[in-house]
Amino acid sequence: MTSFTTLLYSVERQVACITLNRPERLNALGKRSLEEINAALDLAERDDSVKAIVVTGAGKAFSSGFDLKEQMEARPEGEAVWREILARDFDTTMRFWDCPKPTVAAVHGACLAGAFEISLACDITVAAQNAIFGEPELKFGAGIVTMLLPWMTGPKQAKEIILTGLDRIDAQTARELGIVNKVVPEGEHLAQALAIARTMAVIDPNLVRATKAAINDSFEARGMKAALQRALEIDHTIESAGSPDKQAFMAVARERGMREAIQWRDRRFSE
Repeated sequence: MTSFTTLLYSVERQVACITLNRPERLNALGKRSLEEINAALDLAERDDSVKAIVVTGAGKAFSSGFDLKEQMEARPEGEAVWREILARDFDTTMRFWDCPKPTVAAVHGACLAGAFEISLACDITVAAQNAIFGEPELKFGAGIVTMLLPWMTGPKQAKEIILTGLDRIDAQTARELGIVNKVVPEGEHLAQALAIARTMAVIDPNLVRATKAAINDSFEARGMKAALQRALEIDHTIESAGSPDKQAFMAVARERGMREAIQWRDRRFSE
């Protein structure tokens, strides 16, 4: 059995559960986390006893998104380095979309940026009432890695969320926008997600696989994958060049810490 340090992996009643397990960092998605998510998905996809997959988070949140502290300390520079980073981010997110087995996100607390994109890539998302969604990237000079949101909701809504960096979208609003399937009381999100996964696990897995592929093909017929790749190239250009806002944000983070940097960012917009 593969040993994990950033997540928990279990299989029960034909459902694999991947639990992001860095609660002290709000399950921020660093390089190791992404590598282990891929390894866990490999296990689940290879295991014939697994018929569905649930992803959730330990502690107070699903995940705060890609690990900015790790990025701050690594100081990535250059086109080749950024291409590797963004490809890993993008490919991990899309594993949930492309997985031949159905994927369900069980979300509570913060579900932001890259983590929000993972929840969008899952086939079904169950949210606790305290879940908060959003795409704050543009507020600190970063781009969007996996531009799934316009495909999940309308263009007006997607533009408002992304271009203004909304990061306080409550669960009920997310459901109204079509990016959450079900809102449940706090503490019940995982049980509900597992119940949905186990319902799908009863169905012939070949039927589920083929039907999921057919649904995904309807998006591909409209050019989704090509559009996502173009958006990824745009983000690569943004990150490789390094926007003034991103440089200023990281400078504050290195001098005063990430919490202070986020407060600095928020003050810019409150003013």
